[in-house]
Amino acid sequence: MLINENVVIVGQQPWDTTIGSNCKDIALEMSKNNKVLYVNSPLDRITAIRHQEEDAVKKRKEVVASKTNAIVKIKENLWNLYPSCLVESVNWLKPFWLFDYFNARNNRKFAKSITDALTELGFNDFILFNDNEIIKCFYLSDYLDSKLNIYYSRDYILATPYWRKHGIKLEPQIIAKNDLCFANSSYLRDYCKQYNPNAYDVGQGCSIPDTATNPQERPADFEKLDNQKPIVGYLGALQSIRLDIELIKHLAESKPEWNIVLVGPEDTQFMNSELHGIPNVVFTGSKPPEQLWQYIQHFDVCINPQLINELTIGNYPRKIDEYLAMSKPVVAIRTEAMNLFKDFVYLANDKEDFVNQVEAALAEDKDESVVTARKLFAASHTWENSVNKMYTVIDEYLCQHQNN
Repeated sequence: MLINENVVIVGQQPWDTTIGSNCKDIALEMSKNNKVLYVNSPLDRITAIRHQEEDAVKKRKEVVASKTNAIVKIKENLWNLYPSCLVESVNWLKPFWLFDYFNARNNRKFAKSITDALTELGFNDFILFNDNEIIKCFYLSDYLDSKLNIYYSRDYILATPYWRKHGIKLEPQIIAKNDLCFANSSYLRDYCKQYNPNAYDVGQGCSIPDTATNPQERPADFEKLDNQKPIVGYLGALQSIRLDIELIKHLAESKPEWNIVLVGPEDTQFMNSELHGIPNVVFTGSKPPEQLWQYIQHFDVCINPQLINELTIGNYPRKIDEYLAMSKPVVAIRTEAMNLFKDFVYLANDKEDFVNQVEAALAEDKDESVVTARKLFAASHTWENSVNKMYTVIDEYLCQHQNN
């Protein structure tokens, strides 16, 4: 157990994000016994211009202009920092030396904002935890006087064009220069271990509200559905880089007697896809986090129709734990990360097999022991367990280096 430490967590996702965030959950868990400062990514100039009418951007501009407090107290032992600096948008720059020059300057401004907040809060002798941010945090461990530097890998981000541009050079370096690397899957641990021997798989957490399993009303969106048809549902961001649109299309067209319900925001490819012309495919759009359990509860089968690519093959899909915690039968594409779930999830090898596995899931014997096993398996993937694995490694590292 790590107790009475100061921890600075720099999140790739800001605290005011509307989607689930590993890093926010980790911050909440760590704040039970330690003081935690959760730092949002600094506002960059292009975002400030392009999204100037968004409330989140307005808030950050007010902080930069010193019109509102940069530090917001979330709860006991947990604060959120809106950086008081505006940084330049540099990822498009080339050659690399030019990008690196301006990125270092951005990092210095960011570090100054964090240092000011640490002084105000009285933080010293702190641990720096970097949530998968390889650009805006690349030099933070050089500019901040942290006693321990941790890099957290939860996605193979180099599979996306934005991160890959300079990340091919940056990520191996940032992994190597951190003291410890934590990953939420064995695949990402092995990736990090190429550059840093102190890389550890700390698993994944899952947060289920106590009220989630209480009987809930059928969502209003379902009123348009044929009640005689089973509901095969997906919940999460509909991103074409992660999800197989052709598989979903094949599923819907092969089984017009099923309702295929997709809950979440769509990217451009999904918006323009042929799925919108298929009668038994229903898009509900984004829903508030507190309503999501209502949808899962009324799915007959939950699905995760992933594409297999560099981004997804080692990705730990936290939604699988959420599905299982609600005792639902789950069908997913087989990947290396999904092998962890093989005893509790129907795994498919291709789009034809996916249809077969959904059929099997719909026809399964609702044995109470099966339902219980799913829930117990999901319950073992808590943020408490994941963070405790981190604590064990951190404690061993600090003891070893203090003794030396």
